[in-house]
Amino acid sequence: MHPLLRFTLDLFEPNKALAPVNLAQKATEIVVPEARRVIAPEPLAAPTLACAPTSWRHPRANREARLCEVVVAYEFKRGQRRSIGFVIRPEGLVVSAPKWLPLHQVDAALQDKSQWIIQKLRETQARQQRLLARRIEWCDGTLIPYLGQSLRLLLVPHQAAGRTGARLKAGGIGTTEFMEADASGPTLRVALPHEAAPDQIRDTVQAWLRCQAQQLFKARLDHFAPQLRVQWRTLALSNARTRWGSARIDGAIRLNWRLMHFQPAVIDYVVVHELSHLRVMDHSPRFWATVHSVAPDYVALRRQLKDEALPHGL
Repeated sequence: MHPLLRFTLDLFEPNKALAPVNLAQKATEIVVPEARRVIAPEPLAAPTLACAPTSWRHPRANREARLCEVVVAYEFKRGQRRSIGFVIRPEGLVVSAPKWLPLHQVDAALQDKSQWIIQKLRETQARQQRLLARRIEWCDGTLIPYLGQSLRLLLVPHQAAGRTGARLKAGGIGTTEFMEADASGPTLRVALPHEAAPDQIRDTVQAWLRCQAQQLFKARLDHFAPQLRVQWRTLALSNARTRWGSARIDGAIRLNWRLMHFQPAVIDYVVVHELSHLRVMDHSPRFWATVHSVAPDYVALRRQLKDEALPHGL
């Protein structure tokens, strides 16, 4: 077929249904109806391309390709852009292309990036499985990540909350909490009945975590601000789903209280990151040089922050 004719057909018939994928053929892509459910890939021991064929399906899949012997149903979008874009999300692959680009060039780009796509899909799947395994069940005896360690939660009746321990501020919930160290490690004792609802337990513990975050973040801001020769003015706690912190030129700092789940070194990196914005309000090389001057291992800490983040529903 003449290339110009193929280009015209691609533009006017992008959603025409084709024959199902034949794994024995070399053809790599078909158009399929919008998917109604997710077909999860089989668990894989390691992200190796030598594994047996499996499949991924985006919940809004409208195209399908065979990449490295793996069927990948992906969401395909066209828009005002200059190049093809590949995004790997927990739900699957999203491919974006310019409106004028013929589909056979999209096919070729998918094949060119096939190993990278399959590797990233497997890595994303493995990370989602780790996050689900770490989801907190809000009940007596559960473990809570706190400053990089596991903090055991114990519910005690109000009349038993007066046992010897280090008194901590209750965060306005109207309960009294204690944290003690015993043979099983650090323990958070919360004055709630054993039959307390999971939501009540969660709200009480999160209020305590916010209280601890306010104190710790202020201390670390005061510690690093002189080193960076900046002055912060206000601190607010954030509950954002996709951002760990922010800074404004007037010295206002926002930090996500969920940072209390991480090791202190990771918290320090985020604090240094936001304070550095008071000197450089972008992510230019000069900004990262400012971060490096105080946190020389920021690359590893940044990766740890991404890899160990808990689901925001916790």
